[in-house]
Amino acid sequence: MRKILIVDDEAKIREVIREYSEFKGFQADEAANGMDAIDKVKKNDYDLIILDIMMPKLDGFTTCKEIKKIKNIPVIMLSARGEEYDKLFGFELGIDDYVVKPFSPKELMARAEAIILRSQPNEVDVPKYDFDGLTVDMQGRSVYVDTKKVVMTPKEYDLLFYMIKNKNIALSREKLLSAIWGYDFFGDDRTVDTHIKMLRSSLGEYRKFVVTLRGMGYKFEYPIN
Repeated sequence: MRKILIVDDEAKIREVIREYSEFKGFQADEAANGMDAIDKVKKNDYDLIILDIMMPKLDGFTTCKEIKKIKNIPVIMLSARGEEYDKLFGFELGIDDYVVKPFSPKELMARAEAIILRSQPNEVDVPKYDFDGLTVDMQGRSVYVDTKKVVMTPKEYDLLFYMIKNKNIALSREKLLSAIWGYDFFGDDRTVDTHIKMLRSSLGEYRKFVVTLRGMGYKFEYPIN
């Protein structure tokens, strides 16, 4: 059974999410603050965490950062604030989705199911790629730059793997949003641009393989002519 952790200081919100998640077949745990959430993550395995930003003791951003040090668990962040800064900061921490309150519990569960499905690889024979000094092991979700392992956010891995699978093919921002996020996340191209910038930073000198197509999108180009 898929297991999720619901982290919010408002008991009513936790109750609503729990009811909908259990109806969809999830096993749900609750935490009323960030410290409790971190403690539960240390003791249990979860397929997904639904995490509020504004909480006492420890805010959602700090909680997410600490959790990512322990386990790489997909995170949906909840917030009453919809500012772009908060969304992009969350993505830089490695969250998978950002939902603004008030929200539809049905839509939240649909997003949760989509994220869990994408986070569990089902390919039997996933290849390993070598591009000069860049090595990409899709099955192990590992990337090496000149034999040194690089740690990236979940969306950086997803973007890189998808672009490599479609090597030398032009990919629009809309196509990347649909393929990586599963839907038109914010209807904002800057979501893709921000993650491409992060990905290039992680790849170092091999950022040259991620080519910008002006006015269109990006592609992973190899070899470079």
